[in-house]
Amino acid sequence: MLLRPQIRFLASCLIAFAAVLPLAEAQPKRDKIVTNLDGGVFMETDGAIPGGACFRVKGRLNDPDFFETLKREDSTSGTLFRRGNDVVTEFPIRVHVSLMIYDVPCDPRQAPTSSRVYLTEEMVGSLRLSFFWKHELELRPVRGVVESGGVVRPVPWYSHGLEEELPRRFEWSVDFDVPSESVPLTDSLVLVFRTADHRFVARFAARL
Repeated sequence: MLLRPQIRFLASCLIAFAAVLPLAEAQPKRDKIVTNLDGGVFMETDGAIPGGACFRVKGRLNDPDFFETLKREDSTSGTLFRRGNDVVTEFPIRVHVSLMIYDVPCDPRQAPTSSRVYLTEEMVGSLRLSFFWKHELELRPVRGVVESGGVVRPVPWYSHGLEEELPRRFEWSVDFDVPSESVPLTDSLVLVFRTADHRFVARFAARL
Protein backbone atom coordinates (compact mmCIF):
# COMPACT_ATOMS: atom_id res chain seq x y z
CA MET A 1 0.00 0.00 0.00
CA LEU A 2 1.32 3.45 -0.93
CA LEU A 3 1.58 6.01 1.77
CA ARG A 4 -0.22 9.30 1.29
CA PRO A 5 2.97 11.44 0.85
CA GLN A 6 4.15 9.04 -1.87
CA ILE A 7 0.80 9.35 -3.68
CA ARG A 8 1.12 13.15 -3.65
CA PHE A 9 4.70 12.89 -5.04
CA LEU A 10 3.66 10.58 -7.93
CA ALA A 11 0.72 12.81 -8.77
CA SER A 12 2.98 15.88 -8.97
CA CYS A 13 5.39 13.99 -11.29
CA LEU A 14 2.55 12.98 -13.63
CA ILE A 15 1.28 16.56 -13.77
CA ALA A 16 4.77 17.85 -14.58
CA PHE A 17 5.23 15.23 -17.32
CA ALA A 18 1.86 16.10 -18.85
CA ALA A 19 2.87 19.77 -18.93
CA VAL A 20 6.18 19.05 -20.70
CA LEU A 21 4.80 16.60 -23.29
CA PRO A 22 2.85 19.14 -25.40
CA LEU A 23 5.95 21.37 -25.53
CA ALA A 24 8.08 18.49 -26.82
CA GLU A 25 5.49 17.63 -29.46
CA ALA A 26 5.36 21.27 -30.55
CA GLN A 27 9.10 21.35 -31.43
CA PRO A 28 9.54 21.39 -35.24
CA LYS A 29 11.17 18.32 -36.75
CA ARG A 30 14.17 19.03 -38.95
CA ASP A 31 13.55 16.48 -41.69
CA LYS A 32 15.34 18.39 -44.50
CA ILE A 33 18.85 19.88 -44.73
CA VAL A 34 19.50 22.45 -47.48
CA THR A 35 23.06 23.20 -48.68
CA ASN A 36 23.78 26.25 -50.83
CA LEU A 37 26.17 25.34 -53.68
CA ASP A 38 26.82 28.89 -54.89
CA GLY A 39 30.54 29.15 -55.67
CA GLY A 40 30.95 25.45 -56.40
CA VAL A 41 32.57 22.71 -54.33
CA PHE A 42 35.84 23.13 -52.42
CA MET A 43 38.43 20.39 -51.90
CA GLU A 44 41.65 19.99 -49.92
CA THR A 45 44.21 17.24 -49.28
CA ASP A 46 47.87 16.67 -48.44
CA GLY A 47 50.36 14.65 -50.45
CA ALA A 48 53.90 13.37 -50.17
CA ILE A 49 56.32 12.62 -53.00
CA PRO A 50 58.33 9.48 -52.20
CA GLY A 51 61.83 10.61 -51.27
CA GLY A 52 60.80 14.22 -51.87
CA ALA A 53 58.69 16.98 -50.40
CA CYS A 54 55.24 17.15 -48.87
CA PHE A 55 52.59 19.46 -50.27
CA ARG A 56 49.02 20.62 -49.92
CA VAL A 57 46.45 20.87 -52.72
CA LYS A 58 43.41 23.11 -52.52
CA GLY A 59 40.85 22.94 -55.29
CA ARG A 60 37.46 24.11 -56.44
CA LEU A 61 34.95 22.53 -58.81
CA ASN A 62 32.91 25.31 -60.34
CA ASP A 63 30.88 26.71 -63.20
CA PRO A 64 29.49 30.18 -62.44
CA ASP A 65 26.29 29.84 -64.44
CA PHE A 66 25.51 26.29 -63.36
CA PHE A 67 26.15 26.56 -59.62
CA GLU A 68 24.48 29.95 -59.18
CA THR A 69 21.42 29.49 -56.88
CA LEU A 70 21.87 25.69 -57.00
CA LYS A 71 20.93 23.96 -53.73
CA ARG A 72 21.19 20.43 -52.40
CA GLU A 73 18.28 19.12 -50.35
CA ASP A 74 18.78 16.07 -48.13
CA SER A 75 15.72 14.51 -46.53
CA THR A 76 14.46 11.17 -45.32
CA SER A 77 13.21 10.45 -48.84
CA GLY A 78 16.62 11.07 -50.48
CA THR A 79 18.68 13.84 -52.10
CA LEU A 80 17.50 16.40 -54.64
CA PHE A 81 19.25 19.29 -56.35
CA ARG A 82 17.16 22.37 -57.08
CA ARG A 83 17.50 25.71 -58.77
CA GLY A 84 14.44 27.60 -57.64
CA ASN A 85 11.53 25.21 -58.20
CA ASP A 86 13.35 23.22 -60.88
CA VAL A 87 14.93 19.85 -60.09
CA VAL A 88 18.45 19.50 -61.60
CA THR A 89 19.83 15.99 -62.16
CA GLU A 90 22.99 16.34 -64.30
CA PHE A 91 26.17 18.41 -64.56
CA PRO A 92 26.58 20.83 -67.48
CA ILE A 93 28.59 19.97 -70.58
CA ARG A 94 31.83 20.75 -68.74
CA VAL A 95 32.96 21.98 -65.34
CA HIS A 96 35.97 24.00 -64.30
CA VAL A 97 38.54 22.75 -61.79
CA SER A 98 41.07 25.11 -60.19
CA LEU A 99 43.97 23.74 -58.14
CA MET A 100 46.59 25.43 -55.98
CA ILE A 101 49.64 23.41 -54.89
CA TYR A 102 52.15 24.60 -52.31
CA ASP A 103 54.86 23.33 -50.03
CA VAL A 104 54.16 22.14 -46.45
CA PRO A 105 56.47 20.40 -43.96
CA CYS A 106 56.06 16.64 -43.68
CA ASP A 107 56.23 17.10 -39.91
CA PRO A 108 54.21 20.15 -38.71
CA ARG A 109 56.59 20.52 -35.78
CA GLN A 110 59.60 20.90 -38.08
CA ALA A 111 61.03 24.40 -38.30
CA PRO A 112 62.27 25.81 -41.62
CA THR A 113 65.83 24.60 -42.22
CA SER A 114 68.14 24.32 -45.19
CA SER A 115 68.16 20.52 -44.75
CA ARG A 116 64.40 20.16 -45.22
CA VAL A 117 63.22 18.93 -48.61
CA TYR A 118 61.16 21.62 -50.36
CA LEU A 119 58.80 21.31 -53.30
CA THR A 120 60.50 22.16 -56.60
CA GLU A 121 59.33 22.77 -60.14
CA GLU A 122 60.93 19.49 -61.14
CA MET A 123 58.93 17.58 -58.51
CA VAL A 124 55.64 19.18 -59.51
CA GLY A 125 56.38 18.66 -63.18
CA SER A 126 56.93 14.95 -62.57
CA LEU A 127 53.47 14.42 -61.09
CA ARG A 128 50.72 12.78 -63.13
CA LEU A 129 47.13 13.84 -62.46
CA SER A 130 44.17 11.62 -63.40
CA PHE A 131 40.46 12.49 -63.29
CA PHE A 132 37.65 10.02 -62.60
CA TRP A 133 33.89 10.22 -62.21
CA LYS A 134 32.89 8.03 -59.27
CA HIS A 135 29.49 6.35 -58.92
CA GLU A 136 29.28 4.28 -55.74
CA LEU A 137 32.39 2.04 -56.07
CA GLU A 138 32.84 2.49 -59.83
CA LEU A 139 35.58 4.83 -61.13
CA ARG A 140 35.23 6.00 -64.74
CA PRO A 141 38.27 7.72 -66.31
CA VAL A 142 37.46 11.17 -67.68
CA ARG A 143 38.51 11.66 -71.31
CA GLY A 144 39.19 15.01 -72.91
CA VAL A 145 40.36 17.01 -69.86
CA VAL A 146 42.02 20.24 -71.03
CA GLU A 147 44.51 22.30 -69.03
CA SER A 148 43.19 25.83 -69.50
CA GLY A 149 45.76 27.86 -67.60
CA GLY A 150 48.55 27.83 -65.05
CA VAL A 151 50.72 30.20 -63.01
CA VAL A 152 53.81 29.72 -60.83
CA ARG A 153 54.26 32.31 -58.09
CA PRO A 154 57.15 32.76 -55.62
CA VAL A 155 56.25 32.46 -51.92
CA PRO A 156 58.24 34.83 -49.68
CA TRP A 157 59.79 33.83 -46.38
CA TYR A 158 58.35 35.99 -43.64
CA SER A 159 61.01 35.33 -41.00
CA HIS A 160 63.85 37.85 -41.02
CA GLY A 161 67.08 36.56 -42.52
CA LEU A 162 65.72 33.32 -43.98
CA GLU A 163 65.62 34.61 -47.54
CA GLU A 164 69.37 34.07 -48.02
CA GLU A 165 69.62 30.83 -46.02
CA LEU A 166 66.73 28.83 -47.47
CA PRO A 167 65.80 27.81 -51.04
CA ARG A 168 63.17 29.67 -52.98
CA ARG A 169 59.59 28.50 -52.52
CA PHE A 170 56.74 28.57 -55.02
CA GLU A 171 53.04 27.88 -55.31
CA TRP A 172 51.41 26.50 -58.42
CA SER A 173 47.94 27.41 -59.72
CA VAL A 174 46.51 25.33 -62.55
CA ASP A 175 43.07 25.23 -64.19
CA PHE A 176 41.29 22.45 -66.06
CA ASP A 177 38.14 22.12 -68.14
CA VAL A 178 36.60 18.73 -67.39
CA PRO A 179 33.92 17.11 -69.61
CA SER A 180 30.82 16.36 -67.54
CA GLU A 181 27.91 16.06 -69.97
CA SER A 182 25.17 13.67 -68.76
CA VAL A 183 27.03 12.94 -65.50
CA PRO A 184 24.55 12.64 -62.58
CA LEU A 185 24.97 15.21 -59.81
CA THR A 186 25.13 12.34 -57.33
CA ASP A 187 28.49 11.26 -58.85
CA SER A 188 31.71 12.74 -57.46
CA LEU A 189 34.82 13.91 -59.30
CA VAL A 190 37.96 12.14 -58.04
CA LEU A 191 41.48 13.47 -58.65
CA VAL A 192 44.49 11.17 -58.21
CA PHE A 193 48.14 12.31 -58.15
CA ARG A 194 50.85 9.77 -59.03
CA THR A 195 54.55 9.88 -59.79
CA ALA A 196 55.92 9.12 -63.25
CA ASP A 197 56.50 5.51 -62.13
CA HIS A 198 52.83 5.23 -61.02
CA ARG A 199 53.35 5.49 -57.26
CA PHE A 200 50.40 6.98 -55.40
CA VAL A 201 50.94 10.51 -54.04
CA ALA A 202 47.54 12.01 -53.16
CA ARG A 203 43.83 11.66 -53.84
CA PHE A 204 40.80 13.80 -53.18
CA ALA A 205 37.23 14.21 -54.41
CA ALA A 206 34.63 16.86 -55.10
CA ARG A 207 31.18 15.72 -54.03
CA LEU A 208 28.10 17.93 -54.25
